[in-house]
Amino acid sequence: MSNILEVQNVVKKFGDYTALNNVSLQVPTGSIYGLLGPNGAGKTSLIRIINQITMPDSGTILLDGEKLKPEHVQYIGYMPEERGLYKTMKVGEQCLYLAQLKGMSNADAKKQLKYWFEKFEIEGWWDKKIQELSKGMAQKIQFIVTILHQPKLLILDEPFSGFDPVNANLIKDEIIELNKKGTSIIFSTHRMESVEEMCDYIALIHKSNKIIEGKLEDVKREYRSNTFQVGVLTKDVEGLMFQLTLKFKIAQTYFKSLNDDLKLEVQLGNYNQNDLLAILTNFGQVTHFVEKIPSVNDIFIQSVSN
Repeated sequence: MSNILEVQNVVKKFGDYTALNNVSLQVPTGSIYGLLGPNGAGKTSLIRIINQITMPDSGTILLDGEKLKPEHVQYIGYMPEERGLYKTMKVGEQCLYLAQLKGMSNADAKKQLKYWFEKFEIEGWWDKKIQELSKGMAQKIQFIVTILHQPKLLILDEPFSGFDPVNANLIKDEIIELNKKGTSIIFSTHRMESVEEMCDYIALIHKSNKIIEGKLEDVKREYRSNTFQVGVLTKDVEGLMFQLTLKFKIAQTYFKSLNDDLKLEVQLGNYNQNDLLAILTNFGQVTHFVEKIPSVNDIFIQSVSN
């Protein structure tokens, strides 16, 4: 698979502070790539370098196989977490201005703006000033000007910030639709449920270093703890628990009130799932038996804590 973006051994320092320490990433073409990390990890510094707002002290950035150049700005769309609209400028005038900065002609920009304004049902906003709009309304304008020039690579930093649930879902659907049409997307957010739902690949940066990168399903597989969630209907709870604790570590225990079946989280350790199943079936009817796969949130917290 080709990569729309390659970050190769990038270092960025601000005085004595190292924002990025020899960071390398590969963003596959056509993917939704989650760029994760706690506050201050270095994500924004990397995004600003990709957008040529700042330059790295060393290292290389490749866009679609070519070393990053000033003219590549027309192929990238960037929506920063701190939005950058001119508050006293009229919406339509501002959209046309920003579109032409990305290389669009006035005619093409008006055509695309008409499409998006109708799609979002905001035709009446053209002559309003940004300062007259709510935060969520301004966010819609920011999203439109980010994608208007149909970029190859779309970088979204906390794209759902300021949106109510209905409009957040609207933007999410548009992001997925753009991806289906071929746009590669870097998605930086602290909303782990959105990463879980939308991303194909993830990278985690912590304290200026990349500590995780890969296909989401592969990363989750790597972080499995060999723990199974099981349920069993039994009349001999004490006997079952005694036999289980001889071989396994019981991570969690609770009862379900509906039919009083015993619910357990069991870490297999040196044994396998057949060993566990054999004990459970010997003591009663198994009602639930599934491996516990870590969530992105679990992986994030575990990795950063470690």
